[in-house]
Amino acid sequence: MTYKFLILGASYGSLLGTKLLMAGHDVTLVCRAETAKLINTEGTEVRIKLRGEDEHRSIKSVDLPGTVNALTPEEVNPADYDLVGLAMQEPQYGASSVASLMRRIAEARVPCLSIMNMPPLPYLKRIPGLDTSKLEDCFANPRVWDGFDPELVTLCSPDPQAFRPPEEKANVLHVGLPTNFKAAAFGNAEHNKILTDLEADISGVQLDGQDVPVKLRVFDSLFVPLAKWSMLLTGNYRCMTKNGLRPIKDAVHGDPEKSSQIYAYVDTIAQKLGADPADQVPFAKYATAAERLLKPSSAARAVDAGATRIERVDMLVQKIGNQLGLVNSVINETVEIVNTLLARNARSTEAA
Repeated sequence: MTYKFLILGASYGSLLGTKLLMAGHDVTLVCRAETAKLINTEGTEVRIKLRGEDEHRSIKSVDLPGTVNALTPEEVNPADYDLVGLAMQEPQYGASSVASLMRRIAEARVPCLSIMNMPPLPYLKRIPGLDTSKLEDCFANPRVWDGFDPELVTLCSPDPQAFRPPEEKANVLHVGLPTNFKAAAFGNAEHNKILTDLEADISGVQLDGQDVPVKLRVFDSLFVPLAKWSMLLTGNYRCMTKNGLRPIKDAVHGDPEKSSQIYAYVDTIAQKLGADPADQVPFAKYATAAERLLKPSSAARAVDAGATRIERVDMLVQKIGNQLGLVNSVINETVEIVNTLLARNARSTEAA
Protein backbone atom coordinates (compact mmCIF):
# COMPACT_ATOMS: atom_id res chain seq x y z
CA MET A 1 0.00 0.00 0.00
CA THR A 2 1.22 3.50 -0.84
CA TYR A 3 0.79 6.05 1.95
CA LYS A 4 0.69 9.83 1.69
CA PHE A 5 2.79 11.71 4.22
CA LEU A 6 2.81 15.34 5.20
CA ILE A 7 6.08 16.44 6.83
CA LEU A 8 6.31 19.85 8.49
CA GLY A 9 9.90 20.95 7.96
CA ALA A 10 11.91 20.45 4.77
CA SER A 11 15.37 20.38 6.35
CA TYR A 12 15.67 17.52 8.86
CA GLY A 13 12.29 16.30 7.62
CA SER A 14 13.80 15.55 4.23
CA LEU A 15 15.79 12.68 5.81
CA LEU A 16 12.64 10.87 6.91
CA GLY A 17 11.01 11.96 3.66
CA THR A 18 13.80 10.41 1.58
CA LYS A 19 13.51 7.11 3.42
CA LEU A 20 9.77 7.10 2.70
CA LEU A 21 10.34 7.98 -0.96
CA MET A 22 12.86 5.15 -1.28
CA ALA A 23 10.17 2.79 0.03
CA GLY A 24 7.73 4.01 -2.63
CA HIS A 25 5.53 6.32 -0.55
CA ASP A 26 4.50 9.88 -1.40
CA VAL A 27 5.71 12.86 0.61
CA THR A 28 4.67 16.50 0.88
CA LEU A 29 7.13 18.80 2.64
CA VAL A 30 5.81 21.95 4.31
CA CYS A 31 8.18 24.89 4.12
CA ARG A 32 8.63 28.52 3.07
CA ALA A 33 7.50 29.54 -0.41
CA GLU A 34 11.04 29.98 -1.73
CA THR A 35 12.13 26.54 -0.50
CA ALA A 36 8.91 24.96 -1.81
CA LYS A 37 9.59 26.41 -5.27
CA LEU A 38 13.13 24.99 -5.20
CA ILE A 39 11.97 21.51 -4.14
CA ASN A 40 9.16 21.46 -6.69
CA THR A 41 11.68 22.37 -9.39
CA GLU A 42 14.73 20.29 -8.40
CA GLY A 43 13.55 17.83 -5.75
CA THR A 44 15.56 17.03 -2.62
CA GLU A 45 19.04 15.61 -2.08
CA VAL A 46 20.18 13.72 1.00
CA ARG A 47 23.82 12.75 1.38
CA ILE A 48 24.42 9.64 3.42
CA LYS A 49 27.32 7.22 3.91
CA LEU A 50 26.63 3.53 3.44
CA ARG A 51 28.26 0.99 5.71
CA GLY A 52 31.84 0.28 4.67
CA GLU A 53 32.06 3.23 2.28
CA ASP A 54 34.31 6.26 2.73
CA GLU A 55 32.32 8.76 0.68
CA HIS A 56 28.73 9.96 1.07
CA ARG A 57 26.18 8.96 -1.56
CA SER A 58 23.81 11.60 -2.94
CA ILE A 59 20.25 10.28 -2.88
CA LYS A 60 18.04 12.49 -5.05
CA SER A 61 14.27 12.40 -4.87
CA VAL A 62 13.97 12.54 -8.67
CA ASP A 63 15.54 9.06 -8.81
CA LEU A 64 13.22 7.46 -6.24
CA PRO A 65 9.96 5.52 -6.69
CA GLY A 66 7.92 7.77 -4.40
CA THR A 67 6.90 11.29 -5.36
CA VAL A 68 7.75 14.47 -3.46
CA ASN A 69 6.25 17.93 -3.57
CA ALA A 70 6.37 20.96 -1.31
CA LEU A 71 3.69 23.36 -0.09
CA THR A 72 3.47 26.37 2.15
CA PRO A 73 1.41 25.94 5.34
CA GLU A 74 -1.51 27.89 3.85
CA GLU A 75 -1.80 25.48 0.90
CA VAL A 76 -2.16 22.25 2.91
CA ASN A 77 -5.34 20.25 3.38
CA PRO A 78 -4.43 17.82 6.21
CA ALA A 79 -7.30 15.46 5.36
CA ASP A 80 -5.42 14.46 2.19
CA TYR A 81 -2.76 12.58 4.21
CA ASP A 82 -2.41 9.33 6.15
CA LEU A 83 0.25 10.54 8.57
CA VAL A 84 1.82 13.86 9.58
CA GLY A 85 5.51 14.12 10.48
CA LEU A 86 6.48 16.96 12.82
CA ALA A 87 10.06 17.85 11.90
CA MET A 88 10.32 21.59 12.59
CA GLN A 89 12.04 23.07 15.62
CA GLU A 90 9.45 23.45 18.39
CA PRO A 91 9.38 27.29 18.41
CA GLN A 92 8.48 27.33 14.70
CA TYR A 93 5.03 25.90 15.40
CA GLY A 94 4.03 29.22 16.97
CA ALA A 95 4.30 31.10 13.66
CA SER A 96 0.80 32.16 12.64
CA SER A 97 0.62 30.20 9.37
CA VAL A 98 2.01 27.04 10.98
CA ALA A 99 -0.19 27.38 14.07
CA SER A 100 -3.22 27.63 11.77
CA LEU A 101 -2.12 24.48 9.95
CA MET A 102 -1.66 22.71 13.28
CA ARG A 103 -5.25 23.55 14.24
CA ARG A 104 -6.45 22.06 10.94
CA ILE A 105 -4.37 18.92 11.52
CA ALA A 106 -5.87 18.48 14.99
CA GLU A 107 -9.39 18.97 13.64
CA ALA A 108 -8.78 16.45 10.83
CA ARG A 109 -7.57 13.92 13.44
CA VAL A 110 -4.64 12.80 11.30
CA PRO A 111 -2.09 10.80 13.37
CA CYS A 112 1.14 12.70 14.02
CA LEU A 113 4.67 11.32 14.36
CA SER A 114 7.02 13.84 15.94
CA ILE A 115 10.74 13.73 15.15
CA MET A 116 11.45 16.80 17.26
CA ASN A 117 13.89 16.66 20.13
CA MET A 118 11.17 18.41 22.15
CA PRO A 119 8.27 16.00 22.75
CA PRO A 120 4.88 17.55 21.93
CA LEU A 121 2.65 18.31 24.90
CA PRO A 122 -0.03 15.80 23.80
CA TYR A 123 2.60 13.05 23.84
CA LEU A 124 3.67 14.00 27.35
CA LYS A 125 0.02 13.71 28.40
CA ARG A 126 0.22 10.00 27.56
CA ILE A 127 2.72 9.48 30.41
CA PRO A 128 0.83 8.53 33.58
CA GLY A 129 1.29 10.79 36.60
CA LEU A 130 3.01 13.65 34.77
CA ASP A 131 1.51 17.09 35.43
CA THR A 132 1.88 18.70 32.01
CA SER A 133 0.29 21.96 33.17
CA LYS A 134 3.57 22.68 34.99
CA LEU A 135 5.59 22.12 31.82
CA GLU A 136 3.87 24.58 29.50
CA ASP A 137 6.40 27.39 29.95
CA CYS A 138 9.02 25.10 28.36
CA PHE A 139 7.15 25.55 25.07
CA ALA A 140 7.26 28.62 22.86
CA ASN A 141 3.48 28.46 22.34
CA PRO A 142 1.80 25.67 24.30
CA ARG A 143 -1.63 26.60 22.94
CA VAL A 144 -0.61 25.18 19.54
CA TRP A 145 -1.12 21.71 21.01
CA ASP A 146 -4.50 22.24 22.68
CA GLY A 147 -6.66 20.58 20.02
CA PHE A 148 -4.67 17.36 19.67
CA ASP A 149 -5.88 14.01 20.94
CA PRO A 150 -2.89 12.51 22.82
CA GLU A 151 -3.69 9.06 21.41
CA LEU A 152 -3.06 10.46 17.91
CA VAL A 153 0.39 11.84 18.73
CA THR A 154 3.54 9.81 19.13
CA LEU A 155 7.26 10.51 19.37
CA CYS A 156 10.19 9.27 17.34
CA SER A 157 13.65 9.72 18.80
CA PRO A 158 15.59 11.77 16.23
CA ASP A 159 18.89 10.00 16.79
CA PRO A 160 20.31 10.49 13.26
CA GLN A 161 22.51 13.59 13.11
CA ALA A 162 22.13 15.71 9.98
CA PHE A 163 22.59 19.31 8.90
CA ARG A 164 21.99 21.56 5.95
CA PRO A 165 25.41 22.58 4.54
CA PRO A 166 25.49 26.39 4.61
CA GLU A 167 27.16 26.58 1.20
CA GLU A 168 24.47 24.42 -0.47
CA LYS A 169 20.92 25.10 -1.62
CA ALA A 170 18.07 24.65 0.86
CA ASN A 171 17.07 21.28 -0.64
CA VAL A 172 20.32 19.54 0.41
CA LEU A 173 20.82 17.65 3.68
CA HIS A 174 24.07 16.02 4.86
CA VAL A 175 23.78 13.07 7.29
CA GLY A 176 26.70 12.95 9.70
CA LEU A 177 25.56 10.11 11.97
CA PRO A 178 23.18 7.66 10.23
CA THR A 179 21.53 6.01 13.23
CA ASN A 180 17.90 4.84 13.45
CA PHE A 181 14.64 6.63 14.15
CA LYS A 182 13.01 4.92 17.16
CA ALA A 183 9.25 5.48 17.40
CA ALA A 184 6.85 4.75 20.22
CA ALA A 185 3.55 3.21 19.21
CA PHE A 186 0.29 5.13 18.91
CA GLY A 187 -2.60 4.34 21.22
CA ASN A 188 -4.54 2.96 18.26
CA ALA A 189 -3.99 -0.30 16.33
CA GLU A 190 -5.04 1.19 12.97
CA HIS A 191 -2.41 3.90 13.19
CA ASN A 192 0.20 1.49 14.48
CA LYS A 193 -0.28 -0.53 11.29
CA ILE A 194 0.94 2.50 9.34
CA LEU A 195 4.07 2.61 11.49
CA THR A 196 4.80 -1.11 11.22
CA ASP A 197 4.17 -1.05 7.46
CA LEU A 198 6.69 1.78 7.17
CA GLU A 199 9.16 -0.06 9.38
CA ALA A 200 9.03 -3.06 7.06
CA ASP A 201 9.09 -1.03 3.85
CA ILE A 202 12.06 1.10 4.89
CA SER A 203 13.93 -1.93 6.17
CA GLY A 204 13.67 -3.58 2.76
CA VAL A 205 15.20 -0.68 0.81
CA GLN A 206 18.58 -1.24 -0.82
CA LEU A 207 20.85 0.95 -2.93
CA ASP A 208 22.97 -0.86 -5.52
CA GLY A 209 22.37 -4.07 -3.59
CA GLN A 210 23.49 -2.54 -0.29
CA ASP A 211 21.58 -1.86 2.88
CA VAL A 212 20.76 1.83 3.45
CA PRO A 213 21.28 3.23 6.99
CA VAL A 214 18.64 5.09 9.01
CA LYS A 215 15.82 2.66 9.66
CA LEU A 216 12.50 3.23 11.41
CA ARG A 217 12.06 1.05 14.49
CA VAL A 218 8.71 0.85 16.29
CA PHE A 219 8.42 0.04 20.01
CA ASP A 220 5.45 -0.57 22.29
CA SER A 221 7.06 1.43 25.09
CA LEU A 222 6.28 5.14 25.40
CA PHE A 223 9.71 5.64 26.90
CA VAL A 224 12.10 4.43 24.19
CA PRO A 225 12.27 7.90 22.54
CA LEU A 226 13.05 9.48 25.93
CA ALA A 227 16.48 7.85 25.79
CA LYS A 228 17.45 10.87 23.66
CA TRP A 229 17.04 13.14 26.71
CA SER A 230 20.19 11.80 28.35
CA MET A 231 22.15 12.49 25.17
CA LEU A 232 20.78 16.00 24.81
CA LEU A 233 21.47 17.00 28.41
CA THR A 234 24.93 15.43 28.44
CA GLY A 235 26.05 16.70 25.05
CA ASN A 236 23.88 19.07 23.02
CA TYR A 237 22.92 21.64 25.64
CA ARG A 238 26.33 21.58 27.28
CA CYS A 239 27.85 22.81 24.01
CA MET A 240 26.83 26.23 25.34
CA THR A 241 29.19 27.53 28.01
CA LYS A 242 29.87 30.90 29.63
CA ASN A 243 32.96 31.11 27.42
CA GLY A 244 31.37 30.26 24.08
CA LEU A 245 30.54 27.16 22.07
CA ARG A 246 32.23 23.78 22.02
CA PRO A 247 31.62 20.65 19.93
CA ILE A 248 29.42 17.88 21.27
CA LYS A 249 32.51 15.66 21.44
CA ASP A 250 34.22 18.11 23.82
CA ALA A 251 31.09 18.58 25.93
CA VAL A 252 30.93 14.81 26.50
CA HIS A 253 34.61 13.90 26.67
CA GLY A 254 36.01 17.02 28.33
CA ASP A 255 35.02 15.50 31.68
CA PRO A 256 33.83 11.92 31.10
CA GLU A 257 33.02 11.27 34.76
CA LYS A 258 30.75 14.31 35.00
CA SER A 259 29.13 13.39 31.69
CA SER A 260 28.47 9.87 32.94
CA GLN A 261 26.82 11.27 36.08
CA ILE A 262 24.57 13.62 34.10
CA TYR A 263 23.61 10.81 31.74
CA ALA A 264 22.72 8.50 34.64
CA TYR A 265 20.69 11.24 36.34
CA VAL A 266 18.53 11.82 33.25
CA ASP A 267 18.15 8.05 32.80
CA THR A 268 16.84 7.94 36.37
CA ILE A 269 14.19 10.54 35.54
CA ALA A 270 12.99 8.43 32.60
CA GLN A 271 12.91 5.31 34.77
CA LYS A 272 10.88 7.06 37.47
CA LEU A 273 8.38 8.02 34.77
CA GLY A 274 8.10 4.35 33.83
CA ALA A 275 10.97 3.51 31.47
CA ASP A 276 12.60 0.10 31.63
CA PRO A 277 16.42 0.25 31.65
CA ALA A 278 16.23 -1.76 28.42
CA ASP A 279 14.50 1.23 26.80
CA GLN A 280 17.62 3.31 27.26
CA VAL A 281 20.98 3.62 25.50
CA PRO A 282 24.07 2.82 27.63
CA PHE A 283 26.36 5.78 28.25
CA ALA A 284 29.34 3.95 26.74
CA LYS A 285 27.52 3.56 23.43
CA TYR A 286 26.58 7.24 23.37
CA ALA A 287 30.10 8.29 24.33
CA THR A 288 31.47 6.31 21.40
CA ALA A 289 29.00 7.97 19.01
CA ALA A 290 29.87 11.40 20.45
CA GLU A 291 33.46 10.94 19.29
CA ARG A 292 32.13 11.60 15.77
CA LEU A 293 30.11 14.71 16.68
CA LEU A 294 32.68 17.36 15.90
CA LYS A 295 30.36 20.38 15.67
CA PRO A 296 28.38 22.23 18.34
CA SER A 297 24.76 21.15 18.48
CA SER A 298 22.15 22.84 16.28
CA ALA A 299 20.64 24.46 19.38
CA ALA A 300 24.02 25.91 20.36
CA ARG A 301 24.67 27.18 16.84
CA ALA A 302 21.24 28.81 16.75
CA VAL A 303 21.86 30.64 20.02
CA ASP A 304 25.28 31.72 18.82
CA ALA A 305 23.62 33.12 15.68
CA GLY A 306 21.25 35.23 17.77
CA ALA A 307 18.16 33.05 18.22
CA THR A 308 15.84 34.18 21.00
CA ARG A 309 13.93 30.86 21.15
CA ILE A 310 15.12 27.27 20.83
CA GLU A 311 13.78 23.88 21.88
CA ARG A 312 14.08 23.76 25.67
CA VAL A 313 14.51 20.07 26.44
CA ASP A 314 16.99 21.17 29.11
CA MET A 315 14.27 23.08 30.96
CA LEU A 316 11.72 20.31 30.37
CA VAL A 317 13.97 17.68 31.95
CA GLN A 318 14.74 20.03 34.85
CA LYS A 319 11.04 20.62 35.57
CA ILE A 320 10.11 16.94 35.25
CA GLY A 321 12.96 16.11 37.60
CA ASN A 322 11.62 18.64 40.07
CA GLN A 323 8.17 17.03 39.91
CA LEU A 324 9.80 13.72 40.79
CA GLY A 325 11.87 15.20 43.62
CA LEU A 326 15.11 14.92 41.65
CA VAL A 327 17.45 17.93 41.48
CA ASN A 328 20.82 18.14 39.74
CA SER A 329 23.14 21.12 40.05
CA VAL A 330 24.73 20.61 36.60
CA ILE A 331 21.31 20.54 34.92
CA ASN A 332 20.36 23.70 36.82
CA GLU A 333 23.57 25.36 35.66
CA THR A 334 22.94 24.33 32.06
CA VAL A 335 19.43 25.80 32.13
CA GLU A 336 20.77 29.02 33.66
CA ILE A 337 23.43 29.36 30.95
CA VAL A 338 20.87 28.84 28.18
CA ASN A 339 18.46 31.30 29.82
CA THR A 340 21.23 33.90 30.06
CA LEU A 341 22.28 33.51 26.42
CA LEU A 342 18.71 33.69 25.13
CA ALA A 343 18.01 36.76 27.26
CA ARG A 344 21.16 38.39 25.85
CA ASN A 345 19.98 37.72 22.33
CA ALA A 346 16.53 39.12 23.12
CA ARG A 347 18.05 42.34 24.44
CA SER A 348 20.21 42.65 21.32
CA THR A 349 17.15 42.13 19.11
CA GLU A 350 15.18 44.80 20.98
CA ALA A 351 18.09 47.24 20.80
CA ALA A 352 18.35 46.75 17.04
